[in-house]
Amino acid sequence: MDDIRARGLTALGAAVSGGGDSLAMLDLAIPLARARGLRLEAATVDHGLRPEAAAEAQMVADFCAARGVAHETLLWRRGEPAGNLSAEARAGRYAALAGWGKRRGLAAILIAHNREDVAETFLIRLGRAAGLDGLAAMAPAFFRNGMQFQRPFLDIPREVLRGHLRRQGIAWAEDPSNSDEGYTRVKMRRLLDDLARAGISAKAISQSARALSDTRAWTERQLQADWAAGVQLQGADLLIARLPEDDEAQRRLLIAALRLIGTGEFAPRREALARLRQSLRDGVQRQTLAGCLITQRNGVLRIAREVQAVRGLCAGPGEWWDGRWQIGGTWPEGAVTAPLAEGIAQVKDWRDFTALPRDSLMAGPALWCEGRLIAAPLARPEPDYPLLLRKGFGSLPFLH
Repeated sequence: MDDIRARGLTALGAAVSGGGDSLAMLDLAIPLARARGLRLEAATVDHGLRPEAAAEAQMVADFCAARGVAHETLLWRRGEPAGNLSAEARAGRYAALAGWGKRRGLAAILIAHNREDVAETFLIRLGRAAGLDGLAAMAPAFFRNGMQFQRPFLDIPREVLRGHLRRQGIAWAEDPSNSDEGYTRVKMRRLLDDLARAGISAKAISQSARALSDTRAWTERQLQADWAAGVQLQGADLLIARLPEDDEAQRRLLIAALRLIGTGEFAPRREALARLRQSLRDGVQRQTLAGCLITQRNGVLRIAREVQAVRGLCAGPGEWWDGRWQIGGTWPEGAVTAPLAEGIAQVKDWRDFTALPRDSLMAGPALWCEGRLIAAPLARPEPDYPLLLRKGFGSLPFLH
């Protein structure tokens, strides 16, 4: 636990399911946090997918109460199915934890991924023909939903964590899904046993993944240099006057730009990105991908938000709209931030105030109240409704 990045932190959270890994992490973190003067809190996400989940959350609550650690159970309930259940539950879990962390003033949240998790993830992604970014080891620290998460156990075998609990006489919950081979991760867990007998250990796999992480870090430093040299921000659009000549460097820069503007957690599929790049070479002036509108004119590439991607997206007072814009001032009751869209027809003089193109303004923020346009501060500055772009937007660290 010594690699917890505690410098400057005052409060940490721990995501604890009640399983052996996370319970061991919590038990180890409690004395360490106290020794460093850190406030430590714990949370359990009840996904509502198993009847045992509520009892497991209560078990963690009792464990925390006995040790003087504040605990909260966070509920996630699946809405209208929109795809893979595991992916939805994972996204919901991180969103719930991030919301809890912000509300409690936590600087970071610990999660108990360990050496076997690294190896299992490597094998899963290998089966999907992943490249460098997919096969590189999990990052020891990352941001999601505006919250920092830390993984202090990436080099620790799962059995070491379970051994700690046994020595302390601490029982843990076993999720029945951990033995259900209908899940890909369970299949990989069984495969690790077979590979170990063939001389390919989880330790060796995780070391290879870590070596790939070092290579990925080098490519990210190169991307930072290319970004600084060729990318500018106009409004919330990216202008790229010069794409790198190197094929891989160009691919990575485009991925970063599309993820930033389109708010995507993952890169576009390789085939879709290849079609985009070929279209750019062919001189196609307008196309869309990953929630972005990509245009090129006079040798300058513009990557802007696509209006169709933000239709129906609303935000209330003090909230960030589309993760980047906030409209200030005193709003009429019932007002919301929503895309300007066809409301641009009501801002006839927008060309007098901005160099942004019509498409970018349509995909930008406006203040609406009961169907009536109140202000469009990106298209025409409004002293009563100042427009704020989120700090750091347009820089690569904003992606992480």
